[in-house]
Amino acid sequence: MNYGVKHKKVLVTGGAGFIGSNLIDALLENDNKVVCLDNFATGKIENLKDAQNNPNFTLIKGDIRNRDTCMKAVEGCDYVLHQAALGSVPRSIADPITSTEVNIVGFVNMLFAAKEAGVKRFVYAASSSTYGDHTALPKVEHVIGNSLSPYAITKYVDELFAKNFSDIYGIETVGLRYFNVFGRRQDPNGAYAAVIPKFISSLMKHESPIINGDGNNTRDFTYIDNVIQANQLGITLPKAKLVERLKQYQKETSGLMEMSDEGTIAEVFNVACGKATSLNDLGRELKNELAKYDPAIADIEFQFGLSRQGDVSHSLASIKKIKFVLGYMPKFSIQFGLQKTCDWYIKNNI
Repeated sequence: MNYGVKHKKVLVTGGAGFIGSNLIDALLENDNKVVCLDNFATGKIENLKDAQNNPNFTLIKGDIRNRDTCMKAVEGCDYVLHQAALGSVPRSIADPITSTEVNIVGFVNMLFAAKEAGVKRFVYAASSSTYGDHTALPKVEHVIGNSLSPYAITKYVDELFAKNFSDIYGIETVGLRYFNVFGRRQDPNGAYAAVIPKFISSLMKHESPIINGDGNNTRDFTYIDNVIQANQLGITLPKAKLVERLKQYQKETSGLMEMSDEGTIAEVFNVACGKATSLNDLGRELKNELAKYDPAIADIEFQFGLSRQGDVSHSLASIKKIKFVLGYMPKFSIQFGLQKTCDWYIKNNI
């Protein structure tokens, strides 16, 4: 994939994780120098297997809660793709302290280090959880509700800090509100695993996956390669062009969009496909795909459990802003993504 990021030095925090490692592979493919910062709390060294054979790759084992480590990691970098975080709504409810330390203190440490190092642009993983209890669909960037979990609060606070740093220090920040990202390397294990790898893992073991609730909840599932595109576009669009398109978009939305102050860049964009899929439909799609490899999977029934605290009932993104401003176009549908994802899990026997 080629979205124009070439011959630059890029720091990817959380680079041993699911999203981070895929970003690293794409950046190295385009002859960039890449630094990975990860404490391996949730990331895995095997995700970096290919990257470690590349002379343009540097691994720093460290924690974003350590300011000196952040300063070291960002030295000489043109851009930062900040993916490091403790994800999961249930995890944050069980342990709000650690989620806050990592997702807010670590975020500010990294943002400050990037500012001190003169980084051109700081692109970070925001979250659709920021929309909270606001029920209107599709979700548009300038309208949010009350947060439903400590995790959602931390991700919204990150957006506030990014805007503040942009206004005060002039660092360009771009937040990408991810909607239910899935794909190769996503961990199916553990209490806080995402729904798609958990379903795949259960089905491959001939176990009945458990759906939280009645299965009618909907999500805007987004394949990893769309997320890679969004991150690279977040880096490459020049400031002047970005400001010009933001002004045009503001006119298109009759001034409803809240823009950054003149001369600063601190924007957030939804990253999604713009299509809602119910958990019941998701289960059927996965069964159909996996049954191509193992026909017995077609007969496995799903079970239904209690709804999870902090979960929203329905989620669907408007991607009008990111398409208009960054030129994003989700090239990979959920059906294509599920096919490729199932294929990866089968081949890797995960």
